[in-house]
Amino acid sequence: QVQLVESGGGSVQAGGSLRLSCAASTATYSSSCMGWFRQAPGKQRSWVSSIGTDGSTTYADSVKGRFTISRDNAKNTLELQMNTLKPEDTAMYYCAADPDRKSGCRSVSWYYNYWGQGTQVSVSS
Repeated sequence: QVQLVESGGGSVQAGGSLRLSCAASTATYSSSCMGWFRQAPGKQRSWVSSIGTDGSTTYADSVKGRFTISRDNAKNTLELQMNTLKPEDTAMYYCAADPDRKSGCRSVSWYYNYWGQGTQVSVSS
């Protein structure tokens, strides 16, 4: 079983940056697709980005060019660098692991078996 713990959320003004981190408890992480999802109040959880064990990345159109996902398999960590933040980026952000995939990561949340507790990101205009 993989335990995931997010950190790095906070409050920023529009145009600012934040860097989210996710620490994984086991080496299973290193053989899993990893993803970031977010959920705004009153909305469904939505996919933000994923990264395979080979470093291949995919992004939702809404964050492409502004967010960068990365992973360090030696440290069992996942990160999300968020630049040029907008008020619509306000949400709870979750990291998740899909141990059934190493690449060609999926963007549908129910494929991801393990989830962190979330970290809040608030962007003011």
